[in-house]
This record gives sequence, C-alpha cells and structure tokens, in this order.
Amino acid sequence: MRAVKKTSFPTPEDAEAAFYEAIERGDIEALMEVWSDDEEILCVHPGGPRLSGVEQVRESWAQILKSGQQFKVHLAGQVVVQGMMLSIHSLHENILVQGESRPRPPVVVTNVYQRGTAGWRMIVHHASPSSQPGGTRADPPPKTLH
Repeated sequence: MRAVKKTSFPTPEDAEAAFYEAIERGDIEALMEVWSDDEEILCVHPGGPRLSGVEQVRESWAQILKSGQQFKVHLAGQVVVQGMMLSIHSLHENILVQGESRPRPPVVVTNVYQRGTAGWRMIVHHASPSSQPGGTRADPPPKTLH
C-alpha cells in the first residue's frame, strides 16, 4: 500500500521547483512526492532506457541520488504549454556536480505534469543530451508572413 501524498502542489511550477530542490538535496522521498502514484508514469535519463511505473522510476532516482554527489541544477530556456489538466515544460538543465572541474554537457528535458485532486504531479520526465552548447536556445527562425 502506498503512502498518501503529504504535499499539494497548487501549480505545475511549484511541483517543478520541488522536483529540482529534491535533486539538489539528494532527497528521494521529496523527489517521489512530486511524482504521481500512477503506474503509467515514465522517466528517461540521458542515454538510458524508458522506465515506467513508480517502482522503476523510484529505483532509478535512488541509484542517482545514493552516489552522494551534490548536484546544482540551473534551468534555462523554459517553454511551457499548459491546459487545464496538463502542463508540458521543455527546458535545458545545466548540471554542476560538486567537486568536478568542468560542467557537464547541458540536457534537454521535457517534464509533464498532470492536475489531480491533490494538485499537480509529474507524470513524465524525459532527458536527452543537448547539441546546443550551454543549454541555450538557438535563435528562432525569422517569421514569414504570407
């Protein structure tokens, strides 16, 4: 039996902030508090397989966080598409690991949040290596009016 979620996230931005704060603190319980309890949740780490369900997602994050490394995550280039029940966030993660002399390559991330009775919860986290240095967005193409 799963524990009842203790935290309500009134906005998807609140859920996202809690997610990254939990990563920086290395707190698996706080991180999983952000995720939905739905067995249909999905997570893809850069270069990794698709993980589905609470057990696989929790285990993957537990492995990352138990390394003892301290992460500092800087988010950039966020684009949000939001409806009444879903919020899709596309952004760049720039991750610094304490003790490493060079920053890691930026990661392109899509986070999807779903609104439920207890507020907003993450249902998808998909991360891929970025081909853009520094995790910045390329200049948008010029607009053409027809």
